[in-house]
Amino acid sequence: MECFKTELDADGILLCTFDVPGKTMNTFTKQALADLLAIAERAKTDAEVKGVVITSGKTTGFCAGADLEEMLGGAWEAKSDPNDPEGALKAGFAAAFEMNRVYRQLETCGKPVAVALNGLALGGGLELALACHYRVLNDGPKTQVGLPEIKIGLFPGGGGSQRLTRLIGAQAALMAMSEGKSFKPKDALSAGIVHEVVPVGQEVEAAKNWIKTKGDPVALWDKKDYKLPGGGPYHPAGAQIFIMANALLRKQSYGNYPAVVNLMRAVYEGLQLPFDSAIKVESRYFVNTLQTPQAKAMIRTFFFSMQQLGKGSGRPAGVEKTDPKQVAVLGAGMMGAGIAYVSAQAGIRVILIDRDQAAADKGKAHCEGLVKKAVSRGKMTPEKAQALLDLIVPTPDYTQIAGSDLVVEAVFENTELKEKVTKDAEAQLYTGDKAETAIFGTNTSTIPISLLAKASVDASKFIGIHFFSPVDKMMLVEIIRGKETSDETLAKAIDYVLKIRKTPIVVNDARFFYANRCFIPFTAEGLHLWAEGYAPALIDNVGRATGMPRGPLEMMDDVALDLLVKITSETAKAMGDAYVPIPGEKEVAQMVADGRLGRKNGKGFYDCPEAGGNKSLWPGLSDKFAPTITDSTPELAEDIRKRLLYIQAVTAARCFEEGVISDPREADVGSILGWGFAPWSGGIVSLIDAIGTAKFVEELDELTAKYGDRFAPPQLLRDMAEKSETFYGRFGKTDAAKAA
Repeated sequence: MECFKTELDADGILLCTFDVPGKTMNTFTKQALADLLAIAERAKTDAEVKGVVITSGKTTGFCAGADLEEMLGGAWEAKSDPNDPEGALKAGFAAAFEMNRVYRQLETCGKPVAVALNGLALGGGLELALACHYRVLNDGPKTQVGLPEIKIGLFPGGGGSQRLTRLIGAQAALMAMSEGKSFKPKDALSAGIVHEVVPVGQEVEAAKNWIKTKGDPVALWDKKDYKLPGGGPYHPAGAQIFIMANALLRKQSYGNYPAVVNLMRAVYEGLQLPFDSAIKVESRYFVNTLQTPQAKAMIRTFFFSMQQLGKGSGRPAGVEKTDPKQVAVLGAGMMGAGIAYVSAQAGIRVILIDRDQAAADKGKAHCEGLVKKAVSRGKMTPEKAQALLDLIVPTPDYTQIAGSDLVVEAVFENTELKEKVTKDAEAQLYTGDKAETAIFGTNTSTIPISLLAKASVDASKFIGIHFFSPVDKMMLVEIIRGKETSDETLAKAIDYVLKIRKTPIVVNDARFFYANRCFIPFTAEGLHLWAEGYAPALIDNVGRATGMPRGPLEMMDDVALDLLVKITSETAKAMGDAYVPIPGEKEVAQMVADGRLGRKNGKGFYDCPEAGGNKSLWPGLSDKFAPTITDSTPELAEDIRKRLLYIQAVTAARCFEEGVISDPREADVGSILGWGFAPWSGGIVSLIDAIGTAKFVEELDELTAKYGDRFAPPQLLRDMAEKSETFYGRFGKTDAAKAA
């Protein structure tokens, strides 16, 4: 065996240690499944084997699931005739069913099988555990179990949808699987997913003890007296569960995710069948899901691209890796304090600077609040919390910047202010032992880097490092390369971002860069619709139904209306006569002048009760633009949906044409992590690729004729349409193209 080591003890218990060679974390490869099948066969036929215990030889955990790269690469499929569609379908089903087939062989081998989970067990890893008759989990701080497949556009396809449902009931199982929820040890025990939680290192002993004292070789659902918790589809209580679950899942997903629909179908149909037939139903729906454009795009973006970018795939080759030890952050507002927090969390000493000691202390107090919350939730020990806070030095003294590896400027979005603090900071940064290697980063979200770099003594060491708010939660950092930024500076910026455990994307300089340039048209289109007389409720309801996290008006409240007005003012000032105001812009400015700043003061497009409760649209909106379109039809909703999604996508295409961004992986990951672009699409350019460039151009031309040149497709798209090209085909890097 290659992936399992076996040892038969004096009690006849076969200990099988899962340890895939060359991997830091176990995943189920075709070979691993073959080895597991051999274990099941030995347990069934070898009289000396009284029971089986499966555990992991990895310190990283038990198993992260199926090896998607191998599975999707066709390694699990038998060769079929390309001219035989039925044969290809059968081959695809056989490949999808293989994990189910092997797990079922183990489950019915006639000997008690226990699993000793020594850490993380996700996806196919937990599905293997569910196929074992007894499950022991350790109480390690990083230990968790779950079925997160829905997050990459799939659903559990190794028996998980059938076993978890039969174990904890349809309602609890559907909620867990549709959310991709992970369970900590105590939660997994109370939910009934595992039988026992023990201290780290005692998992195998506990599993063996069960086999020696109580070992039962028959799964719960294979017993004659088995009853489904909560009842099945035709039980009065169970029927209500499925009626409610169908409505709830529709509310959560708006029908955008085939995986959610197929999960419901697999569970509903599977519960009405014997178990061996149920897992075949699951595999059938799994294959169907796997072939959808949504699943293919989500797997590519959330699994392959995210991993590649998380390893620094955009980093210039040949530049020595750096490890920043001290960072100076200019500006101790929420953004600057957030940057200080995530930097200290990674073990970096932070000099947090503001205009006076009180302002700097206020920034550290924000960090203290984040730490206190983490401790109260058990995510951080008091000792680690104090160590983190000790790394943050609040001060108004710029001389303390000396010795820093990096400065991150995070003051207000004002060109003159940024130029001033740049000069003040660089006077200290480029002195002392780090003078030759230090770099300067600006957290501007809209102002061109090359413009701000004019205030720097060395533009080659000047770069944009754009964080997203709230910094402690948002995982993307947009790194913007100015015209004179060197490869060394870019590499150091990426090293810093990777150290603080964020995902970097690299873009070239332009006003608004990539993320904000694509996001702002989404909110602007919401203003267009408002000014055209569409009811605000209709605009935001359709906005959410597109898969965006908020409707455009609601999103503006979240960002802060006064900030948007400041950005608009700064942009108009910089662009001069070239700036074209959009409908609704003056009305929003007046709302801000009247004290309606957005969510932060509970008054914007929406009124938010101070004591909590549901927010509601501000009645005064109708005084700005009287709503004339209040009732929706499917055709009207589809038109709004296209406007809100396509205006973002065509802007992304323009970014490619202008060289602002050049890697579709970064475009897709950036769109989802940066501003929450419809995750079901796999990202903003994956949406275009799925529609097809020719069809997309055709629909853009229709929108242009109806609503104006902001929808006009760039020449790049027309050229791609003529050649039937995709973004991943034309711009994709080698790894991304393979994943596609």
